[in-house]
Amino acid sequence: MTGLDIGILLLVAACLAATVRMLAGPSEADRAIAGDLLLFGVVGLIALVGVRIGSGYTFDIVLVASVVGFLGALSLARALTRGKR
Repeated sequence: MTGLDIGILLLVAACLAATVRMLAGPSEADRAIAGDLLLFGVVGLIALVGVRIGSGYTFDIVLVASVVGFLGALSLARALTRGKR
């Protein structure tokens, strides 16, 4: 088992834990943070699987998904605070 395989298994475990937390979170903020963790866990999985199979397009997918995830986290934080700074 290589280091990539171990990393993939650890990220799968983190994604499963984030999914459980997102479904059972006591507040909306907890669910938003768990969703953000899940998104970036999936981005990490895409990156590791791309390295494992040797795909050249993986970087583009990871870059776009990271930017979308960051902007989604900002907009969700703005929505949870109801626009207050």
